[in-house]
Amino acid sequence: MNEIKIAKDLVKFASVTPLDKGAINYVARSLKKIGFRCKILEFKEKGTYKIKNLYAKIGTKKPHLCFAGHTDVVPIGDLKKWSVNPFGGQIKNGVLYGRGIADMKGNIASFISATYEFLKDNKNFNGSLSFLITGDEESVAINGTKKVVEYLKKKKEKIDFCLIGEPTNPNKLGEEIKIGRRGSITGYITISGIQGHVAYPNKARNPSTPLIKILNQIKSIKLDNGSKNFQASNLEIVKININNFADNVIPSKASAIFNIRYNDRHTSKSLKSKISKVIKKASKKYKCKYDIKFQETGGVFLCKPNSTVNMIRNIIKKSTGRNTKLTTGGGTSDGRFIKDITPCIEFGLVNKTIHQVDERVPIADLKKLKNIYKKILQNYYK
Repeated sequence: MNEIKIAKDLVKFASVTPLDKGAINYVARSLKKIGFRCKILEFKEKGTYKIKNLYAKIGTKKPHLCFAGHTDVVPIGDLKKWSVNPFGGQIKNGVLYGRGIADMKGNIASFISATYEFLKDNKNFNGSLSFLITGDEESVAINGTKKVVEYLKKKKEKIDFCLIGEPTNPNKLGEEIKIGRRGSITGYITISGIQGHVAYPNKARNPSTPLIKILNQIKSIKLDNGSKNFQASNLEIVKININNFADNVIPSKASAIFNIRYNDRHTSKSLKSKISKVIKKASKKYKCKYDIKFQETGGVFLCKPNSTVNMIRNIIKKSTGRNTKLTTGGGTSDGRFIKDITPCIEFGLVNKTIHQVDERVPIADLKKLKNIYKKILQNYYK
């Protein structure tokens, strides 16, 4: 099982969330060929799309290592700006192009190939190995890894360690391992006013005025200066909306959305309380009615370096010659769900072109990553 062929095959599935297009079944077929027991898990909450997931396992003994990843990808953007078919799996000058090749189909392909080579030489290895692959990571992540983790809890499945194949390196393979992620919470605020004619502001109440002032206040809050393992928390205004289709009407409502990426100095509960108090005080000052709602998309987590983390770090260093850093930067990942059942870290390809036009990975990196993953397996089951 060659990692290049698997990667090319996977790219050809136009699996833009929530579509699967056959990607999960392809991974399942590949793993069945080398002895894995495969379970397709489909979940659907009311008002959401049905998502296909895979949990595949070989072995029954301890220790149990799990590889986690996702086959869903983000939209391609402007097709005219791509130099190749984004779902063609084309190689140019030693580089494989395609949507999702770095994030993270190439990582999955490398681990499948590494697993095949490992099992060929270690048919009766002492332990268990599993794959947790979802089709719902790039979007709302409701019916994906979160649900699979709940399923594994009910089954009392014990996993000792999880390696997540996210692309973790900024520029060159071997630069970074993610040992944690900041938490994420989104706030939705609406200010109510009184609609009226712009020429008679005394007969109306414009909600956009207090909204702008309130947003300025919460944006100005200094949450912290960072912590030992995490960068500083930050709040960003991501959307301001006034549904007004006339330029001579004062609107009746104005709303905004903001997101907070927070470190281990906070919890979602403490942040909700802090922001709500500021908004409540401001609403009294500006004499406006407001509504505020919050949605947590992931809590902060950290995998403290242990013998397994150090082993993986040493292998990466020996394989790439780079002093691999242990970091917690970047966005959220499915580690926010997996950390509830087992320690987890992330390591994969270079993330320089992820979500961009002409997303790509050098063939040499896919081969190096396969060999790193293989060495991890060899050392984990010693």
